[in-house]
Amino acid sequence: MNPRGLNDGCYRGETIVIEDVLDDCLTAAQAHGWTINWLETENNIRLLALHRAPASAHRKIYLSSGIHGDEPAAPLAMCRLITENVWPEDTALWISPCLNPTGFPANTRENAAGDDLNRDYKHLNTPEIRAHTQWLQTLPDMDFTIQLHEDWEAKGFYFYELKMGDQPTEPRRVLEAVKTVCPIDESTEIDGRKNDRGLIVPELDPRLRELWPEAFWLVMNKTQLSYTCEAPSDFQMQVRTEALVRAVRSLLD
Repeated sequence: MNPRGLNDGCYRGETIVIEDVLDDCLTAAQAHGWTINWLETENNIRLLALHRAPASAHRKIYLSSGIHGDEPAAPLAMCRLITENVWPEDTALWISPCLNPTGFPANTRENAAGDDLNRDYKHLNTPEIRAHTQWLQTLPDMDFTIQLHEDWEAKGFYFYELKMGDQPTEPRRVLEAVKTVCPIDESTEIDGRKNDRGLIVPELDPRLRELWPEAFWLVMNKTQLSYTCEAPSDFQMQVRTEALVRAVRSLLD
């Protein structure tokens, strides 16, 4: 279980046909009785949004993936979760399987217009993020949220915990679940932030953040707890997809 050494300056691994992945997500969601929504953007892009609410649900959780077009394992992992349909019966779910459909054909972090959508949740300059946040505003407050990502430079899996309140959490449980299928990145620092053996807890002062990612908007508007999971994209697709799936299932447990 070692990195392949393909990434050099950017992601250079396998790509996906995002339309096929979204078709599979839609087919599985329809088969399992999810509510289907399409978010229409000002630039004629349609973003798939899914909702599931069992009668016994008392938790509310939001999940997303595919906001960077060079992170293919994230929507693949989300599609697998939707297809396998193994969810806690006490949980209502809202899912955005792919927030950047125009980025995947070019295998770029940015969308087709050259914008990093995951840095636009403060200023809302892009049609995709305006449509997305308008939909998010209609949702109830969440117990927590999960965002799936990849990092082309990572030496292993790691994740961010953004926590506004003082509720106790068990983030180490996620790393224990993941490390059986994927190494954990134990670098002392990642992207300028202290990494505690795979766990990063960023500063949450909005005055210090000029550009907001999705997770930051969520903790400012919809939840007090958010997790961003980062798989190492220089590993085999099966390894990093499985790492993200296990992280989600551990968080939902």
